[in-house]
Amino acid sequence: MLQPVFEESIFKKIVDIKLYVMKKIVCLVASVLFLSGASAFAQGEMDAYKYSLGDLNGTARYLGMGGAFGALGGDASAMSSNPAGLGIYRSSEVVGTLSLSSIDTKSNWNGNVSKDDKSKLSFDNFSYVGYFPTANESGIMSWNIGLSYNRLKNFNRNYRLSGSQAYSLADYAADISYGIHENDLIYVKDSYDPYNNPNNPWMSVLGYEGGYFGSFPTDRSNYHSGFGTMDATGTIWYADSPQNTTLNVSEKGAVDQYNFAFATNISNSVFLGATLAVTDINYSISSIYDERFEGGDYLYLDNGLTTEGTGYSFNLGAIVRPVDFLRMGVAYNSPTWYKMTDYFHAEAGTDIAQYNPSKMDASTPDKVYADYKLRTPDKWIFSAAAVIGQYGLLSVDYELTNFKGMRLKDVNDREMDANNFIKEDFGTSGLLKVGGEFKVTPQFAVRAGAGWQSSPVKTALKNGDVEVITAGTLPHYTVDKGSDYITVGLGYRFTPNFYADLACVYKTYKEDAFTFSRTFLDNGDIMVDSDAISLKTNTTRVALTLGYKF
Repeated sequence: MLQPVFEESIFKKIVDIKLYVMKKIVCLVASVLFLSGASAFAQGEMDAYKYSLGDLNGTARYLGMGGAFGALGGDASAMSSNPAGLGIYRSSEVVGTLSLSSIDTKSNWNGNVSKDDKSKLSFDNFSYVGYFPTANESGIMSWNIGLSYNRLKNFNRNYRLSGSQAYSLADYAADISYGIHENDLIYVKDSYDPYNNPNNPWMSVLGYEGGYFGSFPTDRSNYHSGFGTMDATGTIWYADSPQNTTLNVSEKGAVDQYNFAFATNISNSVFLGATLAVTDINYSISSIYDERFEGGDYLYLDNGLTTEGTGYSFNLGAIVRPVDFLRMGVAYNSPTWYKMTDYFHAEAGTDIAQYNPSKMDASTPDKVYADYKLRTPDKWIFSAAAVIGQYGLLSVDYELTNFKGMRLKDVNDREMDANNFIKEDFGTSGLLKVGGEFKVTPQFAVRAGAGWQSSPVKTALKNGDVEVITAGTLPHYTVDKGSDYITVGLGYRFTPNFYADLACVYKTYKEDAFTFSRTFLDNGDIMVDSDAISLKTNTTRVALTLGYKF
């Protein structure tokens, strides 16, 4: 629909050169990396956060009690949190866990509700704990070691956004390209590749080649959307709003950790432990974005990104038992230091039937990748537990994670500009976990737990009051608004050696999704607006653990 001059009721801008003069020149790229073909690709703060955010994972007993095991120990999952819990063991053990997850997403874009779902069967952990008593009646009474594979996080989900908003992705691409001369966006065979220019955001190059925007006749560094018409003076653009916008996203992958842990028991009163861990990330995202305008005009953007990474970390922990019924624990989980590689490809295009008919398509270079480094935040875990004779347990954990400590570096250990945004936009996150177990009989136990995690995202980013610099040609992103979960579980010991545990976890994760970032003038006024779209992910997970003690 063609927008009339100064029709503010739908919050649609009319692009004017004088208005652009007021526009601040934002950071054009988050970093410069050396890639195949010397291309440049930026990693952003939202990517660092996505790879740093954990999840509730472990054995079925651990899950059934909400993960509140920091002071309890006696479970193989302790290796990934408080390794002092290995010191509680009085026998050796082998365990394995299989789980089935159903992930349902629901978005609400100004009343337009979209749903999607996905199911995933996965093998979540396998652990061995070795118990080696010293025969001492006091002092060091045993040494325990642990080896485990543990899935820390699943990325699997699909979600769909469908609705309409006043501004187009074309407006956004035009605005972030302000100040770049048009000649710098044009590919010249055997002479100049705009993707190799570190001053060019990839969204600018791809958008220009795909027909998203064009320059004003009087200023080749000042751009307007490709959808609309120019006035007779060549200085005012009447921009069209998309009538319908859809974004379909599919995410896959996991974070897997391999642990080597050891612990000791000192006089049955103090338990100390440490873990060395190697962690692998495998993540992929594919997205299909479409905008349709009145008159049949059309815009699309298809993105594919695969990320692989390997890192290392360590955990240190202690549990103190001042009296028989009370245990208190503290643990420090170090950052994970990753070496990461992104592989990416995108295609974009427009089909304009009105005013100045044209059809354009473009794609990013083939076989391009980016190497970089990521340091995740560190974490402190404080916990307490009460042992109620032979009948049950009550436990509580509080985890404090410093997301402000995330860091991105290039392969030469140079800090990326995205780190400045991390410091401004992220703080600490608290996760409170509670759990309990009641033994109905010596063989049969029932369990329940819950957890509440706050978002580390600061108010300005959460409210959309700052511009978000995203990675490459992926303009869409989500903003964490907190999560919570409830758990139930059962355990049965078939023999003194063999047992089975079953758990069910229901988790709700709330986010705001944006198809692209808002942009701002120097005075704080919005230049290009973007709706915050409510996105809720509900995950129902059933886990079965089989264990054997010897």
